[in-house]
Amino acid sequence: MRRVEVIDAIARAIGPDRVQTGDAIPARHRTDWSGAAPVQPLALVRPRSTEEVSAVLRLCTAHRVPVVPQGGLTGLAGAAVPGADAIALSLDRMNAVESLDAAAATITVQAGATLEAVQQAATAHGLQFGVDLGARGSCQIGGNLATNAGGNGVLQFGMMREQTLGLEVVLADGSVLPMLRPMIKNNTGYDLKQLFIGAEGTLGVITRAVLRLHPAPRARAAAWVALPDFDAAPALLGRLQARFPGAVAAFELMWRDFVETSLRWQKLREPFEAAHPFAALVEVVGRDEAALRDALEDALGNAMADGVAADAAIAQSQSQAQAFWKIREATAELPVHMHPPINLDVSLPMREIGRFAQVCRAAFDARWPAHHSLFFGHVGDSNLHITTDGQSIGGEADELERIVYAQVAAFGGSISAEHGIGLHKKPYLGASRSPAELAVMRAIRQALDPLRLLNPGKVFDL
Repeated sequence: MRRVEVIDAIARAIGPDRVQTGDAIPARHRTDWSGAAPVQPLALVRPRSTEEVSAVLRLCTAHRVPVVPQGGLTGLAGAAVPGADAIALSLDRMNAVESLDAAAATITVQAGATLEAVQQAATAHGLQFGVDLGARGSCQIGGNLATNAGGNGVLQFGMMREQTLGLEVVLADGSVLPMLRPMIKNNTGYDLKQLFIGAEGTLGVITRAVLRLHPAPRARAAAWVALPDFDAAPALLGRLQARFPGAVAAFELMWRDFVETSLRWQKLREPFEAAHPFAALVEVVGRDEAALRDALEDALGNAMADGVAADAAIAQSQSQAQAFWKIREATAELPVHMHPPINLDVSLPMREIGRFAQVCRAAFDARWPAHHSLFFGHVGDSNLHITTDGQSIGGEADELERIVYAQVAAFGGSISAEHGIGLHKKPYLGASRSPAELAVMRAIRQALDPLRLLNPGKVFDL
């Protein structure tokens, strides 16, 4: 009975057009990109303002009803999957880009604004936002913050934590934390906003953010570089960072299995006549396009002469650069060609990534000789992605995860580089966090959400 009461109370408080129940709830709000089984929530609530979010949370607390915040639903760890007894709280109607201060290089947005909308607003003022990922047109800033998203720009600018100056957050009891202060320097005690970045909606609901922007580069140069072995990757990255300080915008590493699969799926041409064990997609930025390409050609020529690179092709146009990126962004094809894709996102000391991948591949080969696994990642920021076709391992996803996360613990890495913990990685959190750390995390959760109503069952169990 309490469940019906809270739905009626929410409809009266913020308007019946904000609330959907039963079959009226769109299928997309019943799960996310993680592949978790769909769950129909008690109701889908779509507020249009912070005040409405506050009213919803206040009522849910009064009626002891759980709330699962939802953004663009592009997460791969199951953090936005609702519960059958929970309200799904979608921020998709709170999607305004409220203001942009070009002189201060800041932008204020609502949590439901897509990453692409923020990027486009920045571009219109000769600026850029420091985070980019393939789901840019669908993922929302609130979700990016809740998972501390990374992606392609981390090497140059850092993750969402580094892009955030201020937040507005609604707590479980409906109280609002107005932390929208657009200053880099603010040493007034605890930096509370950082508690909510990466918390996956378990501590509060992010409703607005003040984000940092950066000057847009006048020129970009991209290259596809063949490498003889993994150790050549950090060696090449170090050379490029020394030659282009602060201007290496991307360094994406792909093992041969990834390149071959991407070319086959998308019917693309091999960049070189010969196949190579590794390929790096490199992008550098500067002020003059011709001078930048010349400098990159010189740097790569020296790397080839020293045996660090086996071959290199520098994009001579934007379309050629986009063709290189198309190979790397084959991740969009994973749900189409894998049944299903098992996506693992880990972080390791950079020089250990190659050995870690070898150990994992050997374990896969021993257990599933016909497995289809792809290794790729940002690597320059210590991030490795492993994707395996679930059908090729007989659906033994749990065993695959056990093997990988055991090695993550052995190598002193992190079970999540940028996708979060959600439901899928919760059993393995102890591989990357000590009992003392977990105790502090639980204490913070208990202090901010004592009734455990915000995204219950995600990240860890209290």
